[in-house]
Amino acid sequence: MTRLAPAVFLISVLFATGCSKQSQTANAQTNTQAILVSAVEAVGKIVPASFEETGTFNPDETSDVAPLVAGRVVATPVNVGDFVKQGQVICELDHRDAQLKLDQAKAQMDQAVFLLRQAESRIGVTEGVNFDVNKVPEVAAAKANYESALAQAKLAAADAKRYEALVATGDVSRSTYDKVRTQQETAEAQANAVKQQYEATANLARQNYRGIEFSQASLEAARSQLAQAEKGLQDTTIRAPFDGYITARPASAGEYVALTGKIATMVRVGRVKLELQTPEQRAGQTRIGMAVVARVAAYPNREFAGRVTAINPSVDPNSRVFTVEAQFSNPKGELRPGMFATARVLLPGGENAVFIPRKAVIRDKTTDSYQVFTINGGKAHLRVVVPGDEDGDWIRINSGISGGDSVAISNQSELFDGAPVQTKS
Repeated sequence: MTRLAPAVFLISVLFATGCSKQSQTANAQTNTQAILVSAVEAVGKIVPASFEETGTFNPDETSDVAPLVAGRVVATPVNVGDFVKQGQVICELDHRDAQLKLDQAKAQMDQAVFLLRQAESRIGVTEGVNFDVNKVPEVAAAKANYESALAQAKLAAADAKRYEALVATGDVSRSTYDKVRTQQETAEAQANAVKQQYEATANLARQNYRGIEFSQASLEAARSQLAQAEKGLQDTTIRAPFDGYITARPASAGEYVALTGKIATMVRVGRVKLELQTPEQRAGQTRIGMAVVARVAAYPNREFAGRVTAINPSVDPNSRVFTVEAQFSNPKGELRPGMFATARVLLPGGENAVFIPRKAVIRDKTTDSYQVFTINGGKAHLRVVVPGDEDGDWIRINSGISGGDSVAISNQSELFDGAPVQTKS
C-alpha cells in the first residue's frame, strides 16, 4: 500500500497539470473568439414635446343622397368607387309626369299674361306706367264734355246777370230776361248731368284697374306654379351634392323609390378627420390648432400633417378618455375613411430624446419585441427597447437606453447577452 502512494501522487500531479493547460487553452480560445462589431453612440437631443395616440380616419362629409320626389328609376350612371364632381348626375327618375305638369303650368302662365294685357288695353294702361284715371280715353272724353258744359253754364250765368241789370234800367223786357234765365238753368242742369257722367266713367275706370290688379295677382300665381313645375322636373334628375366618392348605390334602374328611399351614399375625402381617443390626463395639454403627425400602415415611410380642429369637452366616464379630432388635407385621396392611424400631437416646448441608427434595432419575432445590443467593458449586453419616431436613418428610442450608450450596428445575429466583442476602430 505504501508503494502505491507515490504513483497516485504522480498521476494526480499529471492530471492537475493537464487540466490547467486545458483551462489556459480555453481562455486563450475565448479571447481569440471575440466578435468583431461596429458600434455607435446613442445621441441625445431636444425634440418637440408630443404625445402619441391611435385613431381612425373618417370622411369630412358623408351623405345618404335621397330623392326630392318619388318615382321610378330610369338610369343610374355611376357605380360604387366612382369619383363624382358636385352637380354631376348620379340618378335619373322618370320625368314624364313632371314634364306634363310643366307644360300645363306654361299654358296657364301664357293665359294669365294674355288676360293681364287685355285688361290693361281696356283702359289704356301700359306696363311700367303708373295708373292715372284721367288718362283713360273714356274718362278723358267725359272730362272734356264736363269742362265744356261747365263753361257754357258759366257763360249763361254771366248773361243772366247782365240781363238782370238791364231789366232794372228798363233797357230789356222782363220776358227777355226770363228767357235768358231759363237758358242759364238749362246749362247748369246739363253741366251737372255731364259731371255725373264723368264721375261714373272715372269710377268704372277705377274698377277696371282693380281688374288689372287681380290679373296681376293671377299672373304671379301662375309664375309660382310654373316655378314649382320647373323644380319638379329638375328634381327628377338627382345630382351629387359635393365632390366625392360613391360608396354605395342601392337604387337600380326600374326600381321605384319613395321620398324615404336612398339613391346613393357619398363621402368627401378631399379632407379627412382623424378621431383620437385621448386619456383624460391630456385634457389640460390639448389645444385647438396644435399640429398632428399621423402614420398609416399603407404608407409606412410617410408622415401626414394635420391640425387639431375639435376637442370633445366631455370625458367618457367608463373609459376615461375624450375625443380629439384632427383634420388632414387629402387632395389625392391617399388617406381613406376607416384607415387606422398612429398619430403624434405636438405640444409646445421640447423634451430630451435618444436616437440611434435604425440598423441597430432588431426585432425578435418570438416575443414581438425590439432589441438592441449595447457594448460595455468588451461585452455585448442585450436591451429591450421601445422605438419611436424615425428621423431619416435614425430612430428615437423611448425607453431602454440612454444618451451616450454605445450600440452595435453590425453582426447582431452573432451576438448574445454577455458575448465578448471587439469594436472596430
